[in-house]
Amino acid sequence: MAQSFSRRNFMQSGAIIAAACAATNATPSFAEASQASGKPSPIQLGVASYTFRNFSRAQMIGFLKQVNINSVNAKDIKDHLPADPAEETKASQDYAAAGISLHAAGAIYFAKDDEAEIRGKFEYCKRAGIAVIVAGDPTPETLPRIEKFAKEYDIRIAIHNHGPEDKLFPSPLDVLEAIKKMDPRIGCCIDVGHTVRAGTDVVKAIHAVGPRLFNVHIKDLTSFQAKESQVAVGEGLMPVREIFEALVATKYKGYVDLEYEIHADEPMPGVIASVAYMRGVLAGMGYLTHA
Repeated sequence: MAQSFSRRNFMQSGAIIAAACAATNATPSFAEASQASGKPSPIQLGVASYTFRNFSRAQMIGFLKQVNINSVNAKDIKDHLPADPAEETKASQDYAAAGISLHAAGAIYFAKDDEAEIRGKFEYCKRAGIAVIVAGDPTPETLPRIEKFAKEYDIRIAIHNHGPEDKLFPSPLDVLEAIKKMDPRIGCCIDVGHTVRAGTDVVKAIHAVGPRLFNVHIKDLTSFQAKESQVAVGEGLMPVREIFEALVATKYKGYVDLEYEIHADEPMPGVIASVAYMRGVLAGMGYLTHA
């Protein structure tokens, strides 16, 4: 796949914005909707670096620039955010030079209740100035130690639900039940695709989790029973506008990270379509989504 797309390719995604606006009773023009309200969007769009798992950090930075996304949920994959301290510092410098912030890291897995190992993962995030750890399937035994370090480092933990295959946390409601008596820095990352596949109403889950929601992974499916049915956001059944409305209503302050898990060797058409659609939905809600 070529590293960059032409301006013509990118501008073609404007048709998706128009469709999204029409679907949400917005005015026909994105610019008109933005100028009419002038309200900055309370929804911050980011990208999970796993989307670009087959591409280098430099390539990913180029892709993010193309869709005007300036914040990423980084993962220790390829050279996106290496665990080695010196290499991690270089990665952080590259992101900063490109005007890209790191708002979260993950998913990071906590399968073993080991003091040194868990501390090392917090140190990894501290070095990069990351405020949210997206935690994949921490075992019940690890939660007290994770809570201890969350307090010590003042880093929030967003436990990621992984759908019906997940024996620990299929739904955000399972996460909420496990952490309800823990420090408020222990919360949820709602993956909307896995949530609906677990049979949970994603809009109700957002309201239920409320202030313990620290990260959102967004994707779309053509079947809420099939993980393999993922498509670009806007091409499936996901209630995107209702999700955004719930996030606004609950005063969510985190990022909505696109996690595009298909077409790993050629993700940009789906990424462009997904970002354009989400911005169109936000424009239809009356928000300004660009500077």
